[in-house]
Amino acid sequence: MPTSPSILALGGAHIDRRGQVSGTYVPAASNPGMMREDVGGVVFNALRSVVRRGVSASLISVRGGDAAADTVALAIDRAGITDLSVVFLDRATPSYTALIDADGELILGLADMALYDLAFPKQLRRAKVREAIAAADAVLCDANLPTAALERIVALAGGRPLFAIAVSPAKVVRLAPLLDDLSLLFMNRREAAALVGAELSGEPLVGRLRQAGLGGGVVTAGSAPVLGFDDTGIFEIDPPAPRRVADVTGAGDALTGATVAALLRGLPLRAALREGVAAAMLAIESPEAVPSFTAGNFRQALALVPEAREVA
Repeated sequence: MPTSPSILALGGAHIDRRGQVSGTYVPAASNPGMMREDVGGVVFNALRSVVRRGVSASLISVRGGDAAADTVALAIDRAGITDLSVVFLDRATPSYTALIDADGELILGLADMALYDLAFPKQLRRAKVREAIAAADAVLCDANLPTAALERIVALAGGRPLFAIAVSPAKVVRLAPLLDDLSLLFMNRREAAALVGAELSGEPLVGRLRQAGLGGGVVTAGSAPVLGFDDTGIFEIDPPAPRRVADVTGAGDALTGATVAALLRGLPLRAALREGVAAAMLAIESPEAVPSFTAGNFRQALALVPEAREVA
């Protein structure tokens, strides 16, 4: 039997809290609602979708020596991901807290992630990291890592496909010096604007991203068309309307994971991104940040995604 492709991811895996307001959100006031806690992180969420689409995965992250660290470790194990992370017993595990409205839209996100900035640059000097990258077919990272750590990953990747996730408008600028080394960057329109310094869309946005050195990218914008580009051209895919909306949190991570998995299985970007859009729809329809789905569920969702159309 042929072995499945493998990917090594480096980045966030931490406690993810989501509070949802029950009714109309009232600023600067007490709002009734419900709080849920799970294990998330941009890279970890994406990696779970990668695994569900048939790719073997390993993860290097950092966490503290608290009870939250045990929760994170258990989630990584249950996801079928090889855990190569490092534990700092005297530190707290990073966390992300999101407040969303009754429609599932984000009101506020609070990231407590100083440990990533502190620990990752030193950890990437370890021989274990070099060995893990050498054993992988591709590398996935996110901008939770500081630029020094990202530069080290580029140096160690050795020409392997290198995929990156923007994370936020504030953090995507960490990737700016490395754009010409990335195989593909996943971002939303606000993150793309932060990268090029202007609110653009379509061909003008791609032009500016290419001028900055980026050869391939995916730009999402909520329910608007997903923009993709590589050396074969520029295209858009219209995301189908979800059959129900549970929570938009994690849709971009699901899109990233499914797209990367399809690319590693040999699909071109246009076909791979259709799979990503299908996974994003399933994420929006699920109350979980990373949707559970069968092969049949996925095929049904993919059938609803239109073919890519070229952008002149």
